[in-house]
Amino acid sequence: MVKTRGIGFGIENLPRIVRGEGSYLFDDAGRRYLDGSGGPAAFCIGHANREVNAAIAEQLDKVACGYRYLFTSDAMEQLTQLVLSLSGAQFGHVVYTSSGSEAVESALKIALQYFDARGLAAKRRFISRQRSYHGNTLGALSVSGHAERRAPFEGSLLDVSFLSAANVYRPPARISDTELVGYLADELDSKIRTLGADSVAAFIFEPVVGAAGGVVPAPPGYARAVQEVCKRHDVLVIADEVMSGVGRCGTWRALEHDGISPDIMAVAKGLAGGYIPLGATIFKHDVGRTILEAQGGIMTGHTYSGHTAACAAGLAVQRIIERESLVARVRDRGEALKSALRESLDGCEEVGDVRGRGFFIGVEFVSDRVTKQPFPADRRVSVEVGRRALENGLICYPCAGNVGNGLGDTAIIAPPFNATDDELAELVAKFSLAVKETFKPR
Repeated sequence: MVKTRGIGFGIENLPRIVRGEGSYLFDDAGRRYLDGSGGPAAFCIGHANREVNAAIAEQLDKVACGYRYLFTSDAMEQLTQLVLSLSGAQFGHVVYTSSGSEAVESALKIALQYFDARGLAAKRRFISRQRSYHGNTLGALSVSGHAERRAPFEGSLLDVSFLSAANVYRPPARISDTELVGYLADELDSKIRTLGADSVAAFIFEPVVGAAGGVVPAPPGYARAVQEVCKRHDVLVIADEVMSGVGRCGTWRALEHDGISPDIMAVAKGLAGGYIPLGATIFKHDVGRTILEAQGGIMTGHTYSGHTAACAAGLAVQRIIERESLVARVRDRGEALKSALRESLDGCEEVGDVRGRGFFIGVEFVSDRVTKQPFPADRRVSVEVGRRALENGLICYPCAGNVGNGLGDTAIIAPPFNATDDELAELVAKFSLAVKETFKPR
């Protein structure tokens, strides 16, 4: 074991990983871990897939990477064609990145360049939501409503306006379930009017909030309502689907569930399934055409954008997902997994909410179910659940601070799309054991 602390997981001595096999990982002591969260919802087809590894090796034998300003490649062109076909006919452009943070950063830059190309360079501002997380670059962190992650960098972040979180379990004070969507749409409309529509470029949100909220799906009708507000004010809609997209919620685009298409969206984790870092910013025909006609090129990207071997990995992963109908499997099995978790945790009074879509499920822990009072931050409940799960041979994804001011504990469950029914049952059993061990009388 290496002497270091796993940030956010409370692990003093990290196990040394030596190999993976499907839904399992193995350390150098021979311990086996069921990957119940895909790391951070990234490893969507499990580990050491021979077909993916062979595709990467074949590409490396030819050439690792052709620099994007000098060359195109079969891997990139074929992946682009597949990604656009899966995204829908309204999308026409893809810019590749090496991470979700970069994909969000590119989404912000594309929005700004779009309005500049239209002669509307005053539209510079972004609106986001509290209890959101969009990435680690300064731009992506600027639009993140996550005080704990922002704190060390305040003073160097963009001036962004934040709205209420779209959280049915924790709505704004005195707002009922039936009033929530209308309240949130009106809040966005009011903010745009206050700032001046001529100064606002885009509204960015996660269709299902990941690490900052512990898997919080927006309420029914929310996405359509905010899109209508944005259209009224000539404001772009950016969907951050880095965690929730690429099939994780049972549709390839998370917003397919809501029946809308954003102007720009960021994807990453499930795109290449963790085999090689890969993200993408996908945007509509009109956005790309406007920029290209006025300015000749999309002014975002990095040295390794469209990295050939990474695209080969992404292409192999996406072909497997498509051939094996894994998105449909996630859609079909997701409710059963959520129900099994609820049933297994039913007797635990400290479990306040079990929510999510597809194979993207969050469990929130509270000290009082009636009042939804979170545990004190120094109790470190989510860390304890994650630690005990790991000791039991299960990887989950503990998160803290979803209520604000350091309060709030959740854990994310996000298994590989091709996890077997037996593996899902093992996940439920080991996770519920970890939760019950955490809250057993001391």
